[in-house]
Amino acid sequence: MSPPRNRIAVYPGTFDPITNGHVDLVSRASGLFELIVVGVAESPGKNPALPLAERIELTRVALSGVKNVEVRGFDSLLATFVAEVSAGVVLRGLRAVSDFEYEFQLASMNRHLIPDVETLFLTPAEQHSFLSSSLVREIARLGGDVSAFVHPAVAAALTARWQHP
Repeated sequence: MSPPRNRIAVYPGTFDPITNGHVDLVSRASGLFELIVVGVAESPGKNPALPLAERIELTRVALSGVKNVEVRGFDSLLATFVAEVSAGVVLRGLRAVSDFEYEFQLASMNRHLIPDVETLFLTPAEQHSFLSSSLVREIARLGGDVSAFVHPAVAAALTARWQHP
């Protein structure tokens, strides 16, 4: 028997790369839902640094300690993906007030596209509130140490992506 729709949440993102902030959010949300489906979006318009397959694998590794999580890639409209996994909730993170306007727009559009699905916003733990994938990528690209911000496997992948002497 599968869980009711409102007990399944989708946490979508590009996860280029997944950070400790993402992991923290999923870990804390895992107590609220029977299943969290982490949807790794292909997002070709964002020109991800890491290919989709690698982002999916790194996300699986980083979240391996969370029992009720499934990681899946998708290349469709979020509304389509949410329907495919029979979720009733879209989980989103808000780091700062500046995130709110964009996230509010997305939530409003999703309400039109999938009216029976709710959007739930969670804030990160304070130690992760400054963390973003784009900052981590930039630090790694310039040869900086990102090990405090990401899982060791992610740090290794970023180092390999941008080899520095």
